[in-house]
Amino acid sequence: MAVVSTNDLKTGMTLELDNNLMQVVDFQHVKPGKGHAFVRTTLRNSRTGSVVDKTFRAGEKVERAMIDKREMQYLYRDGDSYVFMDNSSFDQINVEPATLGDAASYLVETNSAVMLMFGTEIIGVDMPASVELTIAVTEPGVQGDRVSGASKPATLETGLVVQVPLFIEQGERIKVDTRNGEYTGRA
Repeated sequence: MAVVSTNDLKTGMTLELDNNLMQVVDFQHVKPGKGHAFVRTTLRNSRTGSVVDKTFRAGEKVERAMIDKREMQYLYRDGDSYVFMDNSSFDQINVEPATLGDAASYLVETNSAVMLMFGTEIIGVDMPASVELTIAVTEPGVQGDRVSGASKPATLETGLVVQVPLFIEQGERIKVDTRNGEYTGRA
């Protein structure tokens, strides 16, 4: 394991603390008028998703977890789990929906995804900022309903429901922001 000083923490860095993988969500270096400097952090457990606040002494050494990014292709859904194929070794791996989190709503069969791995354990998915998806079901826009900014619900090919403008029709491809799940435009 690589050892890193708390003075060198960065947002997104993953640490191994008490046999847990903790990702740095936020950090603040504090130098009070009296006493020693310290680093106040907000950490998210990569396995459970829980968020904790932890304070370290400035200069304290912590173990940095080495996270490997591998490109994998999403093949199909097998019961509750998702089946991915490693693009380099062609091994198939079953991934639980809890591991994927919100990324499961944006996965389409045969598309590639970058998996975050700690050893052989998948701890998450690195999604692009937006994805292109096809609208499976939506109501037609009503003639005369021209309220500025009006929207309607649309169910996408993955089952995700987003609000789209009235002029969008069934079968169209749209861009969806993966950070907040909102419609951003036509593809």
